[in-house]
Order: sequence, then structure tokens, then C-alpha cells
Amino acid sequence: LLNSEGDRFMSKYAPQRIELASRDVVARAEQTEIDEGRGVNGYVFLDVRHLGREVIQTRLSQIYELARDLAGVDLLTEPVPVRPGMHYQMGGIKTDVDGRGTLPGLYAAGECACVSVHGANRLGGNSLLETVVFGRRAGKAAAQEVSGLSLPDVSDAPADDERSAIAAILQRQNNGLRSATLRKELGAAMREYAGVFRDAQGLSHAEEAVRQLKDRYSQVYVQDKGRVFNTDLIAMLELGNMLTLAESMVASSIPRHESRGSHSRTDYPQRDDDEWLKHTLVFDSPDGPRLDYAPVNITRWQPEARTY
Repeated sequence: LLNSEGDRFMSKYAPQRIELASRDVVARAEQTEIDEGRGVNGYVFLDVRHLGREVIQTRLSQIYELARDLAGVDLLTEPVPVRPGMHYQMGGIKTDVDGRGTLPGLYAAGECACVSVHGANRLGGNSLLETVVFGRRAGKAAAQEVSGLSLPDVSDAPADDERSAIAAILQRQNNGLRSATLRKELGAAMREYAGVFRDAQGLSHAEEAVRQLKDRYSQVYVQDKGRVFNTDLIAMLELGNMLTLAESMVASSIPRHESRGSHSRTDYPQRDDDEWLKHTLVFDSPDGPRLDYAPVNITRWQPEARTY
């Protein structure tokens, strides 16, 4: 990773691991270089030219193709601009080690679930392992639970409500407001105010931005009125879920007056185990996200400061 001055800056932030430090450490280092003026147009550079053609095109083939297709960069001859981005949630549907959720009959595994093997910062490369291990456990536990049950008489009312809600969306008139516009604004607000670095003022801005976007979301129209493989409708429904998630993230971050894992607050830079060694639980309510907390079950590994 290089900054605008050509310096391999990770040697300053993690001299023992350099670019192989944990992802939140690398993300903060990249953002710090950008914020302090050593980026280029909001980016730093990933340089893999020293690895050679064979390694790049065989072992890094996906990165090679992404750089070419999205940035117009040939990794064989030049560095590609990069910056921190969100691609995973450490949280999710709260479950036990068998994938059992808090609602009767609800099981979850993989990236939608929170068994809590990740803590405040996921280890690189273990999401597939998590899916395989807890997917098996959840499937086995769910099968055992239903083995002695008769088929219930399930009401059609929830499905009918969903059909009515989707029909109402499809009937909205063209007012010029599209889901892509709001999605871009949501991403910009979360990156600016609830991204790599956070503070009370920024989180307050994020809270207000999400609130306004939720109000405008109710006015978004869908141009495609089709009933088969309607990606326009899917994009809008996904945006609704993203707004819910963003609201939950911001609500969870505001009261957590500490820095832990990927939650890095410049106004509370230290970790506070006395007050905040606990999981945040978020529940839906008519008044918005309702917060609760659960203790951390510490077994073999004790919390300690990460140093490189």
C-alpha cells in the first residue's frame, strides 16, 4: 500500500505485519493517510507489480479483473486506487451455537447471523468456515426441533400484507425519486459520519441523515411495473433493508463511548472493558431502534490490546 508520496505507509502503523495486519487496522491506516493529505482524490494505492504476471493473473485473478473492469487499471503495469469500504457485518440475527434465534422456530447461519465468533472485528477469511460450521449445526438443530411436530395451520395474512405493500409500491406515480439516488446518499452519509472513524457530532449527523432518507424512501417510485424478475423492485426493497441496518448501526454506536474493533471513535479512543465489554442487541419498536445488552461469554481467550 502506497500513499501519494510513494511511501509504503503500513510499515509505520503495523511494522511487524505491514499490509497483513487485521482489516480494521489497515482500514484506519488508509483513512488516516487520506485524511492527512497523503492520498490522491480520496484514495491510496495498492501496488502488486513486484509479484509478476504469473502470480497476478493466477492467484490474484479476481483482483486483476476488478481493477481492469471497474478502475480501468492494469495491475501488471500500474497501482490501483483503493480506499476503505464496508463489505461485512460483524452483527446479524442473534443466535446460539446451534443457530437458534430469539424468535421460536427461527434459525440463522452465515453472514445473516451473529453467533458471535467475530466479536468486534471479523478475522479475514473465516466467513465461509462460519457458514459451513454453523450452517450444519443450525440445520441439524432445526431438523430435530420439527421432527416431532405436526404441520401447523399457517395464516396467509402476513403474505397477503406483503403482497398489498408491494402492490402499493408498484402503483406509485413517477415523481422523479429513484432508489439509486437515495442509496448513493445513504452510502455517502454512512461513509462520512459512521465509517472508519466516528465521533458524537458525526454520528448525530448520520442519525438525522438516515431519518430523512427513511422519510423520502416512502415516496420512491419503481419504473418497472412487471411481476417477473423485477430488479427495480428488488433494489428498492434492498434499500429499505439497508436503511434499517444503517439506523441500527448508528443507534448502537452513539451510546458506546469507547473504541473497540472496527468501532473507532476519535472522541473516545480507548477501549473501556469496565463499561462496554458487552454485546449490543437492537430490536424494532414503533419509536425506532430499541437497545439492550448481553454479557460476553469469555472462555479461553482474554481481551487484550492488539499490537503489531
